[in-house]
Order: sequence, then C-alpha cells, then structure tokens
Amino acid sequence: MEVEAAKRQFLEYIEIERGRAVKTIENYDHYLTRYFSRMGIKKVGDITEQNIREFRLWLNRQPGSRSNSMKRRTQNYYMIALRAFLKFLRKRDIAAISPEKIELAKLPERQLDLITPTELERLMRSPREAFEKERNPHKARQYLRDRAILEMLFSTGLRVAELCALNADIDLARDELSIRGKGDKVRVVFLSSAAKDAVRTYLKARDDMEEALFVDGRPKKLHRISPRDVQRHLKSYVARAGITNAVTPHTLRHAFATDLLSNGADIRSVQQLLGHASINTTQIYTHITDAHLREIHKKFHGKNRE
Repeated sequence: MEVEAAKRQFLEYIEIERGRAVKTIENYDHYLTRYFSRMGIKKVGDITEQNIREFRLWLNRQPGSRSNSMKRRTQNYYMIALRAFLKFLRKRDIAAISPEKIELAKLPERQLDLITPTELERLMRSPREAFEKERNPHKARQYLRDRAILEMLFSTGLRVAELCALNADIDLARDELSIRGKGDKVRVVFLSSAAKDAVRTYLKARDDMEEALFVDGRPKKLHRISPRDVQRHLKSYVARAGITNAVTPHTLRHAFATDLLSNGADIRSVQQLLGHASINTTQIYTHITDAHLREIHKKFHGKNRE
C-alpha cells in the first residue's frame, strides 16, 4: 500500500475515532513525513528495522536548541508517532513490521520547574500591587486580568491552553468547573474563593462583548488571550517579584500538584485533578510524598529505642 495514502487514513483515524487535538495531528504528520522523506519510504513495506535505526541515528546527530544533538525526548516523539502508525496498520490488517520492534530511548528523570511558597506568594501579589498603583483604566484592567489568571492557574492546575479556551459565561456561583482537556476528556476542577473573587472583579471591569474569559490586545482590537500572551505577561510578574528561576504557566500547575500532595492528598486524586491519562505521568511528583514520608518516619519510628 502507498505510504501517503496509509498516512492520510491514519491521521483521519486519530482525528475522528481517537479524538486527538488538531496540534497532535499536525505533529504526527510532521514526524511521519520527515521519516518517509529522509528514508525514501514510498510503500508501507519499505518500513524496516534497518532504516528506522538509520533514521534514529540521523535524528540523534541533528543539532538541538541547547546542545549538539536533538533532545532524546524530541527523538522519542518521532518514534511514538511511527509506532502509533504501525499499530494502526496492524489494526487494519495491512502488512507491516510490528510496532513492538520500536523501543523508545530511556530519558533522564524529569526535573520539575518548582517555585517556593514564599516566591509563589510574591508572584501572586504582583498584579494586585501593580493595580493599586495604576491610574490608566486599560492597564488597570490588565492587572485585574492577570491576577485572575494567576489565581485560576494555581487554584485549578489547568494547562495554559485549557485556561485560554475558557469563556466568560462560567458560573461563579459554583465552586467547580468542567474542563475539556487532552484527548477531548472532560474533568472537573475546583475554584478557590480567591480565584472566584479575582475572576468576578475582572469581569466587572470588562466593557467589551468578547466571549473569551481572558482577552488581550488594545481596547478596540481585543482577542482571546493565547498561551504565548500568558507566558509573556507572567514573565513580567516574575521579574517584579524578584524571582530569578524560570517560571512558566506550567510551573503553577506543578505548584498546584505539589501543594495538594504536601498537604496530604493522595496521588490518584491529584492524577484526576490534573487530567493525566496515566498515573505514571503523575509519578513525577512522588518526591513530594517521599519527603512527607521521610518526616513521618523521623517523627514516629523507633521512639521506644531512644
């Protein structure tokens, strides 16, 4: 079978039947196309262990953004896409090599971008302090918006794309909110009093008709805020708060998870609140529970032998 025709069927399958996001489909298309083009793959039968290995060697020798070679995590994305493609072929009874032939490269343990409680408090105060000094109404609304964004991110653990997709018709009389996340899966997140108050104050200051909850741009040219906009605004508050480490919207998602775990939440509940499909993804936070268990051991173990 012609590989381009098979790829088109595969991309349609993951979009329609698997409900994958448009960005995921675009990425899979890019990864597969690059492999097919580099290795001269014309038909499904041209895919072999040998040329997959050659492609992996080629990827590993491509320059990365911060090193002499492409990150292993990025290289794995190519193999994940190819493995999913091969699984699709097997599902459709199209002869091809087994997807189990592809093993992913082992990755170093993921390092979290963390923020201390003191830094977090300074960051959360920054837009409020800026608002109190501002006399320009448009800029004042921006500070109210940014305060609401920070409170929402920390209260809910939302991904930044999920936050940007929210509309202004949310029901602030309720403490919960339904979110459609990755893979079109719906989960419930919960709003703190501080988050509801910040959003309510921001919405009262709005005088536009945009449907988005958070907007950016000049008064006459407002648009739904984008993840890049959020990152750009956050960067200015990080500087205001005197934080030297890199802080991204995802850092606040980490702060949300670590706050729950350090206060006694179980990891399965945190998995659900974060919208992780697998508990393995949530396991990156186990160092928090490990530290908590260490303190319990010190406090309670072997007291009768002292």
